[in-house]
Amino acid sequence: MGMPVMIGYTLYEQARTEAKARHRTIAGQIEYWALVGRAALDNPDLPAGFVAETLASLREPRDDDTPFVPHSHKG
Repeated sequence: MGMPVMIGYTLYEQARTEAKARHRTIAGQIEYWALVGRAALDNPDLPAGFVAETLASLREPRDDDTPFVPHSHKG
């Protein structure tokens, strides 16, 4: 369930522009920024871009993944 929140006009316009480019809703874009920002604050030694890419990879489907097998364990 969503909750209404007051935000500044500038942030709203930035979110609207980015949401359109990323095919998200405005609320979805702000939630994404909050998720990345929170994870970045929780991991200050990691670059924010790395945090964002890691979070994106965690959302990808894993059905067709091939398990990693080190060369030392093959055949």
